[in-house]
Amino acid sequence: MKIHAAAVLAAIFLVAGCGESKNQGAPEATEVGAAGALSVLFDDHFERNLELNPLNATFIGDYRYNDRLANSNGPEYRAASEAMDQEFLQRLLAIDREQLGEQDRLSYDIFKINRELSLESNQFPSHLQPINQFYAITNSFVQLGSGSSAHPFKTVKDYEDFLSRADDFAVIIDQIISNMKQGMQEGVTQPRILMEKLVPQVASQIIDDPRESAFYMPVINMPEDFSADDRERLTVAFEDKISNTIIPAYQRLNNFLGDEYIAAARETVGLYAQPNGEAWYAYMVRLRTTTDMTPDEIHQIGLDEVARIHGEMHGVMEEAGFEGDLKDFFEFVNSDDQFFYDEAEELIQGYRDMSDHIAELATELFDVFPKSEFEVRRVEPFREASASGGSYRSGTPDGSRPGVFYANAYNIKARGKWAMESLFLHEAIPGHHFQIMIQRENEDLPDFRRFGGFTAYSEGWGLYAESLGRELGVYVDPYSYFGGLNAELWRSIRLVVDTGIHAKGWTRQEVLDYMYANSAVAEVRAVAEAERFMAIPGQALAYKIGQLKIREIRDKAEASLGDKFSVKDFHTEVLKDGAMPLSMLESKLDRWVESQL
Repeated sequence: MKIHAAAVLAAIFLVAGCGESKNQGAPEATEVGAAGALSVLFDDHFERNLELNPLNATFIGDYRYNDRLANSNGPEYRAASEAMDQEFLQRLLAIDREQLGEQDRLSYDIFKINRELSLESNQFPSHLQPINQFYAITNSFVQLGSGSSAHPFKTVKDYEDFLSRADDFAVIIDQIISNMKQGMQEGVTQPRILMEKLVPQVASQIIDDPRESAFYMPVINMPEDFSADDRERLTVAFEDKISNTIIPAYQRLNNFLGDEYIAAARETVGLYAQPNGEAWYAYMVRLRTTTDMTPDEIHQIGLDEVARIHGEMHGVMEEAGFEGDLKDFFEFVNSDDQFFYDEAEELIQGYRDMSDHIAELATELFDVFPKSEFEVRRVEPFREASASGGSYRSGTPDGSRPGVFYANAYNIKARGKWAMESLFLHEAIPGHHFQIMIQRENEDLPDFRRFGGFTAYSEGWGLYAESLGRELGVYVDPYSYFGGLNAELWRSIRLVVDTGIHAKGWTRQEVLDYMYANSAVAEVRAVAEAERFMAIPGQALAYKIGQLKIREIRDKAEASLGDKFSVKDFHTEVLKDGAMPLSMLESKLDRWVESQL
């Protein structure tokens, strides 16, 4: 740890404050008034939003609402959420933006676009298809209830809170079933192939003995300082809740999926096939990329980037002394034993071994580091078949819960060693762990910015972090560099196939064929990724669009500043104010460049 992001911002504000003239009393008073009103508005909204979304509160370390879950697909919740968006947007517009300082204007603009995007989303019936194999409360609730996620199990109250949450979970499952039945009537359904992948995930939690359930883990790991009476009472209560509330909820959903929903689910896989699907996907593209780019424009960028990266891969083949074409090389790196571990735990340990080394290398390019620790965990067996290769779960700003890099070790012979460095750079250091925790630890930001996000910014940063591999000294042999190129290629392929699926009517097989023809992807990953794109339209676009913009901003800054350019200062400027739309990031960095000239 060298410089905390909050200290950087505090220094900036101190310098700005010292530069003001005492003769500007009236404007300064007006600015304070507008800024004060804005601060109250942000605080009000953040507090009410936590109460409306108690699980969000839990994940940021605020445990006041740990005894409840939001029925976010229910009509009461949806009406309350829309009313709150409208109320706070009107309150925001009543504040004179011109009377605000630069940081407050940035907060104003970010808050405004969040409210507008949220209100716009209400025209699309996502609540009628609330669950799929990739994003499902049935999976996240297992993590929550097993003690491996954000819900704490340290006090008697923690245990009692979860028992209460389990009751809300059962209500949510019944709401999901009701909404999906409505969706069947209105022609809004999930692709059948995705639901077929969801069924075994749900069924895995239906067991006869509650003591064999993942939800029993808190009982097994109950703190030793609990009294004998509490231990006995909570053990009985958990066995009862698992047997009579949680498992029956999974059983009801499983029966509904198998008996009714799968038969009614659609054969198509793209959003274009849903009612108002073209407009729905266009909205998702804008939401995920924070740009006004069309699906056709993004599709073409993807094709161009695939071609460019293929050219760079030919250079890697020459460096490695490989004879054959690119497809032969893909086959080689996907099949030769030297590129694979024999055991899943070896892969996980390999990621753990990277941590200290890459953290040390990062000091060459960064001055700002998160205080929070992070750890590497294996993706749990119940979800690993459908999970991505890796993911990051943020920690709490106070350090009480570390960030977690989840690495997928399912089918170990599909997890090439050459892919490990780029994945670690993306998910951990200097990727999501840096980006998210520096933002969350920065107490000078309004809370909605500390704990908010924009996919294009965060995933763009993650892919940009991968591109730093050679600069950092991580890609030290042609195969690790190939891994970095292949990861970038993969995100470029996503531009092609996501738009292909949701705007151009591509089938699942057409998507897989394109992946196999253009990348070194094993079947198990190709299938999981293709189905992920079907499940979360537009999300896959954020990576490459964000990375291209961050790289463009850096190239422009280097060209303008020449010898004055500092990569450490650039990275600080990108990270210190947290996530924002790409256009706002570019404008902010343009102002920074001007200040350096």
